[in-house]
Amino acid sequence: MSVAQARLPLMSAISTTDELLFSVAAETHAPARAPHEPVGEMTDHRLLEATKAGDEVAFAEIVRRYRNQITNYVYRMTNDYDLGVDLAQETFMRVYAAAERYQTSYAFSTYIYRIATNLAISELRRRKRRRLVSLSSFFRERESPTDTCELDMPDTGPLQDATYVEDERRAAVARAIATLPEKYRAPLVLRDVEERSYEEIACILEMNEGTVKSRINRARTFLRDKLQAYL
Repeated sequence: MSVAQARLPLMSAISTTDELLFSVAAETHAPARAPHEPVGEMTDHRLLEATKAGDEVAFAEIVRRYRNQITNYVYRMTNDYDLGVDLAQETFMRVYAAAERYQTSYAFSTYIYRIATNLAISELRRRKRRRLVSLSSFFRERESPTDTCELDMPDTGPLQDATYVEDERRAAVARAIATLPEKYRAPLVLRDVEERSYEEIACILEMNEGTVKSRINRARTFLRDKLQAYL
């Protein structure tokens, strides 16, 4: 069992990335780097190698480098900030647990985004299943065919305040992204929000670049259709 795996039960009790940083910084074992080697100057690959050997300051640096990016990415995927924080935490837990199996044949950013993507997609699929169950219950519980549902219609009146308009536009974009099928949502967010290259997106999603470009174009078309009122 590796040093990282030995500490995994303790890590599992941590609820936030801030607690994760505190935990790994509080118990530093024999480092796998020279004392004069600052973690801030180490490459991602070097940090993972040090993490394998029990250098938890190195792992804390990984968390510092990627926690905002991963949290924002999962938030954009799920349109739920609290869930984004939780899944970012789970992403780092999985990186830590699988440090021994990490291969340097591709960029670490590709590796961590792939883990975060898989977690986000799994959550989206769970939500979809829950919605289907909820809708089935709703229709079963309708008392009669004449029962009606009241829906709040969007306000189509003019918006005067520029700040409010911009906030509403951002919210509308987030809602529109959240309606995209997962196979279009992930490549779109990776490209247009995270600004990842087509090549890296293809590696993260494990598909060819042609498919990535096609899905991004399709996603952009969907968004344009949904956001006509804001264009």
